[in-house]
Amino acid sequence: MPESIYETIGGEQRLRALVDRFYDLMDSAPEAAGIRALHPEDLTESRNKLFWFLSGWSGGPPMYIERFGHPRLRARHLPFSIGEAERDQWLWCMNRALEETVTDGLLRIQLSHAFAQIADFMRNREG
Repeated sequence: MPESIYETIGGEQRLRALVDRFYDLMDSAPEAAGIRALHPEDLTESRNKLFWFLSGWSGGPPMYIERFGHPRLRARHLPFSIGEAERDQWLWCMNRALEETVTDGLLRIQLSHAFAQIADFMRNREG
């Protein structure tokens, strides 16, 4: 039986490293200023929610669902104005975090494609 994404990435520690690097980039890179502005000043809860979501999404413990129920990603993002610029900034951060934290090249490509689809699905306005 093939390993889950969660196992292939290296479990909780490596998944947390990905999420932390993602938010570190969002918090510090000028290229991410637009997407950063949509987040609270303190990113602790955002970090946790993404980690919990990705844990279950990747085949690990379903921490997000245990706490909040079904993710309903699009509905939960509707209060935020998300267009192409915000999508692209989110992906910029995620792709760099993937490059820095995921050693398996094929997994990195697969995750990049999956995240691109998810990020595009979150758009709720033109442009």
